[in-house]
Amino acid sequence: MDKNRLLHIASELRAGRPAGLTCEDAPCFSAEATRGSAYLGPACVDAFNDALTADDAVVFERAARAVAEGDQAWIGFKVVFDADEAVHNVDNAVTKSYGEVGSADGEPLVFFCNDAKEVVAGRPYSPRDLFQMKDVTRGPSMHNEQFAGLTWASVPLFDKVRVWLLGASDAASEVAALAEHVGFDVVVVDYDEAYLNEKRFPTAQRVLLQGGSFDGLAELSAASEDYVCVLTRGHMFDPEACLWALAHDVHYVGMMGCAGKNNRVHDLVIEGGATEAQWERVKRPIGLKFGAKTPAELAVAIVGELVDVRYKQRYSEEARARHERDLGRE
Repeated sequence: MDKNRLLHIASELRAGRPAGLTCEDAPCFSAEATRGSAYLGPACVDAFNDALTADDAVVFERAARAVAEGDQAWIGFKVVFDADEAVHNVDNAVTKSYGEVGSADGEPLVFFCNDAKEVVAGRPYSPRDLFQMKDVTRGPSMHNEQFAGLTWASVPLFDKVRVWLLGASDAASEVAALAEHVGFDVVVVDYDEAYLNEKRFPTAQRVLLQGGSFDGLAELSAASEDYVCVLTRGHMFDPEACLWALAHDVHYVGMMGCAGKNNRVHDLVIEGGATEAQWERVKRPIGLKFGAKTPAELAVAIVGELVDVRYKQRYSEEARARHERDLGRE
């Protein structure tokens, strides 16, 4: 949801009118997103439209401010399918205790939460509710069905990170599938339809260059917050790909290849006009190091690195420090 849509919903609620939420506003309830779910679906949107009141306007107003400020934030939804269970079910013997009260009530709840764990809601919530509301930042909810009678869903208030895969290699095909699965917006660029096609890249945006080379790459533009993975077949167009990524000053650029090949690419990139400082920005070889060899294994290494870069980019120093403590990596 964009800022204007959020403010419109808040205004409707304050005026005593229905929020008018749709699955477009809350794609976490779309038929596609909830396929196979016993409790989530498009009908949840109708339930929230019936439940929301003027008290809930503060949630959408805070969300609008988060969008305007570029905050890392979510709108979350508590979905109740058994009110008695939701209220009376307390923590089991395995989980940490959050008091003697289950969920605060048996009603649906919409709330705001950001990476600083600021929570805004229009009605009181219990400590156990708060535990699950904060977990929404692990997206969409790490423990969404941990307790009986209710479940949780969320909508991020920020865009997906775009990842450019320059080259439709076998490794790129594996990277595209995995990167899309973990929430990246994937664009694949190549000049050969034999490699860049729907069968190999069914969900990614495909950009087919003309002329049998990467010369047409110059006509494309990347944003400074984008990521670039240089995965050209046979490494033949790695220099052009690196120069393009560096010219657009993307947030991350990584290139596959051994040291010997990278030395030659280095010379060609410098000859192409890049500085040594720019070359040092290229992560080489791309991916986490754990012995990956096959295209599928390399994809795990590459996407794992992309996830780590995204985590460091998106979350505040305070949030990262807290997470590192939780992982025992202080």
